Amino acid sequence: EMHAWFILILGWVFVPFYDRIKIYTMPEFLERRFTPGSRSILSGISLVSYVLTKVAVTVYAGGVVFDQVFNIESITFFGKEIDFFWVSAIGLVAITGIYTILGGMKAIMYTSVLQTPVLLFGSIVILIVGLGKVGGWAEVENIAGSNIHLIRSAADPDFPWTGVLLASACIGFWYWCTDQYIVQRVLSGRNQHQSRRGAILAGYFKLLPVFIFLIPGMIAFALNQKGLLNIGSSDSAFAAMVATLLPKGITGIVVCGLLAALMSSLASLFNSSAMLFVEDFYKKMRPNQSDRHYLNIGRSATATVVVLGVLWIPVMLGLGKVLYEYLQGVQGMLAPAIASVFLLGVSWKRMTSKAAFWGMISGFTLGMFRLALNVVYGLVGKTGSLVKSVLYINAENAKADTLDEITSISDKIQKSFPPELAATLSDKLISAKESLATLTLEGKTHASELIAQVKAGIHAHYLDTGGVIYQIASINIYHYTVLLLFFCLITMVAISLLTKASTPEQLKFTYRASTPEQRKLTRESWNKWDIVHTIIILGVIVAFYIYFW
Repeated sequence: EMHAWFILILGWVFVPFYDRIKIYTMPEFLERRFTPGSRSILSGISLVSYVLTKVAVTVYAGGVVFDQVFNIESITFFGKEIDFFWVSAIGLVAITGIYTILGGMKAIMYTSVLQTPVLLFGSIVILIVGLGKVGGWAEVENIAGSNIHLIRSAADPDFPWTGVLLASACIGFWYWCTDQYIVQRVLSGRNQHQSRRGAILAGYFKLLPVFIFLIPGMIAFALNQKGLLNIGSSDSAFAAMVATLLPKGITGIVVCGLLAALMSSLASLFNSSAMLFVEDFYKKMRPNQSDRHYLNIGRSATATVVVLGVLWIPVMLGLGKVLYEYLQGVQGMLAPAIASVFLLGVSWKRMTSKAAFWGMISGFTLGMFRLALNVVYGLVGKTGSLVKSVLYINAENAKADTLDEITSISDKIQKSFPPELAATLSDKLISAKESLATLTLEGKTHASELIAQVKAGIHAHYLDTGGVIYQIASINIYHYTVLLLFFCLITMVAISLLTKASTPEQLKFTYRASTPEQRKLTRESWNKWDIVHTIIILGVIVAFYIYFW
């Protein structure tokens, strides 16, 4: 949430560039800078990202909101019990589709504007009420402990700083500066001045999640630890706070704001996926058709993307990670190839078409290979969440003190394992129970010891059976993103130096190809107040990093 500086890069660097070359989609840029093949690859990767991230995550989040607010497990439909999560999720998609078809891009943008003050109001109330209920910010810091810090040890198994810093920058650059889903909003501005001002305003808004999402998340953790809030999972923390802490009337308003935000995200996705498929694939196969024909094809393509995204949700949940970790993991597999081709394509004249083509192909392939391994070995990541969900249902049983408790927990865990793991983990679990029976709580909980033992058993099993493949799967996801980024950059540079240089026509679509008239127009599009606001945003970001470092 501290990547507001990438939105500033979008406004100050890429808005003038996109305006000069007069492009309307990101794949269109790659076609003019390189070849139609590069355009098709980017469009394909973008559609895959919509399925794996935007659709699956947004629909799932909507289901979580309904689940927490209404607290309904299932409903009866024609005599059959149906999980309310899926009813609410599909309903969210259907309603969004209807208003998008009827209202178009204007409806999407109005919804985005209207939901913002509602969410801000509700989140500020949650922040104030939550801090009061938990006992103040000092109490939150005391309970959260080291979890409050952004930078962790390089040996941290989940968030090593050696991977997080560069991987998050790669993902941020891809998402905020090159993704059609985001850039289409900026390109809807009438001119550079309006688009840049919009980006600067978005930079201010991007600072707010620290106060309306991150800090409330810490408050939710503290309340849960004190037994004042029951959170089924980390994904439902904000919705649980809305349902529990706010008065009923305000709860309804904030829930409407949350759903409006989710619907706005889905609606933007509908528009982007339809445009990408029709413009970059279908029109090449079926040119000279009527606008009505292309409109219907776009709607069909969007429906396909949505269905695939919904079908992916069970797979996403099977990976066992909280929503944020899943999202970062998938984006980390998609971002390096696209970030590399845009970074080099815009700034380096020697970058060639073949380098762009093969760099994106190889980067995307390696990213999807790792994602497939994540699915295959999903139990490895799932184990920790499984154990914690058993142990941390409420504050009273957060620490298992007796052998009976430990045995009960171990039995629940073991029942969830597939048969091939039973023998491997049996000895580990017995050993864990024996050692835990005599452990004290000095510096370490029974829960952490049990998690470590079980993870060690699973790791040993897969290392024996999976060999090199499992070793690849066990690389920290942020480190893998960094390695993939360097692989893409090196591959593209090497191929560029070995292949024929770009044509003069292609070089017109590099940053340094701007004419004096274009640079003058850009200079006239901003004034001192744009500089002042940019400095303020950067200063706040630096302050955040210093405080939470």
